[in-house]
Amino acid sequence: MKTDLAKTLSVRGQHGLFTYIAQSRSGAICEAFEDKKRYNFSAGAGITTLADISIYTADGEVKLQEVFGKMKEVLKDADAPSAKSSDKELRDLFAKALPNYDADRFYVSHMKKVVEWYNALKKYASLDFLTDEEREAQAAE
Repeated sequence: MKTDLAKTLSVRGQHGLFTYIAQSRSGAICEAFEDKKRYNFSAGAGITTLADISIYTADGEVKLQEVFGKMKEVLKDADAPSAKSSDKELRDLFAKALPNYDADRFYVSHMKKVVEWYNALKKYASLDFLTDEEREAQAAE
């Protein structure tokens, strides 16, 4: 099953990724990827969909979905280095996957988040993503 990055959420201050389930009176009901527990996050919780995230490059911005695809090409079936890996190891990975990333605006702290998300998606979901057209077709059904 394909992963919908528009419904895959990162919440400020929370570890891991979440799937959007429904809107609640005060925010959003989400399910954690790891343990499938449900949470109600307030509208001010700092919820971001992975579909809205881009990485700065010399040529502009690259959507996270495309970055994950390039990482998958480089890593094959292997996991990404952990967020606890050395800064050099993380920079080396992104130098291969996204050689023109903007080092002045895409920091190692960002790289750590991206590899955490990549590994979570690989383990709990899929690295095969819904396209905008497929998402629209599902909404029309």
